Amino acid sequence: MKPAGHYSEGVGVLLHLCCAPDASYGVPAMQERFRVTGFFFNPNIQPKEEFQRRLLAVRQLQDFSSFALEEAGGGEEEWEEAVRGLEREPEKGRRCEACIRMRLRRTAEEARRLGIPAFCTVLTVSPKKDAGMVNRIGREEGEKAGVRFVEADMKKNDGFRKSVEISKKLGIYRQNYCGCRYSVRPGLARKE
Repeated sequence: MKPAGHYSEGVGVLLHLCCAPDASYGVPAMQERFRVTGFFFNPNIQPKEEFQRRLLAVRQLQDFSSFALEEAGGGEEEWEEAVRGLEREPEKGRRCEACIRMRLRRTAEEARRLGIPAFCTVLTVSPKKDAGMVNRIGREEGEKAGVRFVEADMKKNDGFRKSVEISKKLGIYRQNYCGCRYSVRPGLARKE
């Protein structure tokens, strides 16, 4: 993970959480430098049952990695508008960029509202996410909101592998698609 900057111990960061497996690595990694408040805002996750399942898994993760959690619902119409016309884009493409921008914008705004000086995301744990793109968007949205974005590439130092191991060890639900209906391939989404 990239150095966090010039923050003293105990400074807060609002950490956008997309799912419990990525958070299982990302939260402890950020807790080494910051007082972490998780932020679950993911209007891209469909269907609604999948959204609820992932939110429950994040709440279960709190039992193992103590952290405050803010939850925000809504945003589905804004998400639909953000990705309209990008339905056929591949993962890591323009649809993902629009989706990530929308979620990080809301995270930056929430950090400002809560008086938390910095924000970050665990999205870079996934090998399906381009850390350079995520960090660029975070910087841009942080500048607009007047909040510092903490850059990270949580895939480094085996972050993804460690997230898989931790989530298996803790028995936390591990999804098999990013969350949006356009990322589901036939036969891929779990039916359980």
